[in-house]
Amino acid sequence: MSLPDEPGLRALLVLALGGDNAAYADFLGHVGDRLRGYFRRRAAAFPDDVEDLVQETMLALHNQRHSYRPGEPVTPWLYAIARYKLIDLLRSRAARPTLVPLGDDNEEAAFMACPEPQVFEARRDLIALVASLPDRYRLPIAGVKIEGLSVAETA
Repeated sequence: MSLPDEPGLRALLVLALGGDNAAYADFLGHVGDRLRGYFRRRAAAFPDDVEDLVQETMLALHNQRHSYRPGEPVTPWLYAIARYKLIDLLRSRAARPTLVPLGDDNEEAAFMACPEPQVFEARRDLIALVASLPDRYRLPIAGVKIEGLSVAETA
């Protein structure tokens, strides 16, 4: 089944807004396919959330169908709603501080304070790997990348 072009989508939505349930079902089917592609490309880091994004966007489309102006193109209206749903997902997944400094001697407490164990483990492993390097490599990396010093301060 090929996806309809803009005039085809617009015609389906106008018919659906007029009460044609079959046109609405067709419209939603085509929109779902478009949204899956849209979210797969833009939310590649969250592949498990793509279908949830599609469903949330389709629910928002249903709830906001009265806001569509029949003379206007459908896809900008559709993707504007999808964009807001994607932004909501990205905000909910925004990077937060994951490690509370508790001192070097209390690794278990630091692990428990970290909401994402894999972040803690990655940091611990990185520190161990950097510590195994010779001083001429370790000191510049530790200064600039781990401690956040400038290159001049590290030098």
